Amino acid sequence: MSDAFELFKVLDSPLISEKSTMCLEKSNQVVFRVAVWANKAQIKAAVEKMFSVSVADIQTMNIQGKKKRFGRLQGRRNHWKKALVRLADGQSIDFYAQG
Repeated sequence: MSDAFELFKVLDSPLISEKSTMCLEKSNQVVFRVAVWANKAQIKAAVEKMFSVSVADIQTMNIQGKKKRFGRLQGRRNHWKKALVRLADGQSIDFYAQG
């Protein structure tokens, strides 16, 4: 598998919530849901290539899936990984741009 193709599989989606919006306003951090196998170097390369910005710092965290019951059956949601990407000063990503 080529390296360029793997970069596009790293980022699943941006997480848009009140908490992620506060992170963006306070410390210029954008929150992404990323592949569980991705490391910080791969995440940095993917964000820089896809959005043409420079990344200053990355924090990652593994989120454990919640236990859920469906009547008598008990299951579990999938585990996933979250990445907080701090952009360099003067850089921004606009997810709401129309065009």
